[in-house]
Amino acid sequence: MRKRKSIWSFMMVMAITALLVAGCSNNSKTGTDGNSDGKTPENESSTLTIAMGTDIVSFDIHNHNNTSTEAVHDNMFNYLFKKDAKGEIHPELVDTFKQIDDLTVEMKLKEGVTFHNGDPLTSEDVKFTLERVATDDTLKEYPNYKQIKEVQIVDDLTFKVVTHAPEPSLFHRLSRLGSGMLPSKYINEKGWDHFLENPVGTGPYQFKEWVRDDRIVMTPFENYYEGKVEEWDEVVFRVIPENSTRVSELLTGGVDIAVNVPPADWDRVNDNDGTSIVQETSNRTIMLILRSTEGYPTSDVRVRQALDYAIDNKAITENVLKGGGVPTRTRVGPGNFGHNPDLHDTYNYDVEKAKELLKEAGYEDGFEMTLHAPKGRYLQDAEITEMIAGMFAAINVKVNIEFMEWSNFVEMRSAKKNKDAYLLGLGNSMFDGAYSVDWYRAERFAGETDYKNDEIEALLNESATNMDPASREKQIQKIEEIAAEEVPHIMLHQEKINIGVSDRISFDPNPDEMIYVPTIKKK
Repeated sequence: MRKRKSIWSFMMVMAITALLVAGCSNNSKTGTDGNSDGKTPENESSTLTIAMGTDIVSFDIHNHNNTSTEAVHDNMFNYLFKKDAKGEIHPELVDTFKQIDDLTVEMKLKEGVTFHNGDPLTSEDVKFTLERVATDDTLKEYPNYKQIKEVQIVDDLTFKVVTHAPEPSLFHRLSRLGSGMLPSKYINEKGWDHFLENPVGTGPYQFKEWVRDDRIVMTPFENYYEGKVEEWDEVVFRVIPENSTRVSELLTGGVDIAVNVPPADWDRVNDNDGTSIVQETSNRTIMLILRSTEGYPTSDVRVRQALDYAIDNKAITENVLKGGGVPTRTRVGPGNFGHNPDLHDTYNYDVEKAKELLKEAGYEDGFEMTLHAPKGRYLQDAEITEMIAGMFAAINVKVNIEFMEWSNFVEMRSAKKNKDAYLLGLGNSMFDGAYSVDWYRAERFAGETDYKNDEIEALLNESATNMDPASREKQIQKIEEIAAEEVPHIMLHQEKINIGVSDRISFDPNPDEMIYVPTIKKK
């Protein structure tokens, strides 16, 4: 386990203590060794194999907001700060730091940190990394880092992070993927396209191979600043979209970890000699993102409310997920700063009320809509989508389901070609409600959802620079309350993590769904 000095006392000074407290082919059964039975031979027991439901999006750490992608990146890139299992923030690449004024924090990097290509980590790399994501508005992570104005270099290891305004969530932002350090010299010399094909970080594992839609392979970094990880000689993330195939691979020894094991297979995994299910409540919320664009039925708040009332969230969590989720009306879950307990473990369900709202909106006879959904990305996502379509049919809303491969789904959203609604699961690796409620910001989702509420816009702007935890928490909670009433997103449930694990390893899942290999041990 890494040793880090806590920044608890600093957070007290900065009046954000509450922030911390709150807080190998798709169809093949061939193992990574090439054996047809998928079993890992004894002489390759130092290979850790992890089965994922979807491939990573990219090695551009700034141009995605995908949790399963960050779970892989987390092993190759170090952040300036890091959250532990309790959500408390500690320095990672940073050695010491101090607040200069309301807008400036001076930090010093740890000595002896190098990139996988041998280049030393310097302040120039910090400037290159943070200013890229803070200034390029085409990047997915730009909204989460645009608060940073500049990075001023003091010397090779010392730098100052300057924000446009007081930033209460700065250390939360610096403890997630956007602060994973990029090698400026390597990228400037080789080019960005070369980096994407041959990524280099400072993390405990280095890139070996990426076969798209098949596998990502990593090996230990010999010169890792905290010492080479000796536990695993190789780590393989296999892409296996089909639930049944992932489970079969786990049961036969082809993989050591299988994510998103469906409820129907829990007993099968637990009863098998050598495997078991481990569970944890995720920081992810499953929801329907609705179009508020003029011309769509869902542009009428009464229609959005009707759809919300038509969904029996409890039936989904109990019947489809077998207890693998908690109904919610907010995506700021427990343990996150700004959590509103009045909106958690509760839901709306009233079919007659839904019909009345549709009648008021002029849709007494119902309407037809398109619902996009990934298949295999989230726990029982296809089954959930189909159940929701059946529930909508009860209020005369005909749903045309469009199931999509994950890569196509991501492309659709990026191109803003989504129609009436799509199913999405969103986590929060910041553990700060500011990250979650920013999804209601009108400018950020123009052309994709087109939802706008002036009171939410004002609260978002006020809370963004509010350094008083108590009043800032109330502002975030108020945003949640307004959104729960206007339903730009229909919240379904907070998902539980259900992972199949080989008995030969010790692995405890985290709420942020990161799979940090150095903490995974052989038994």
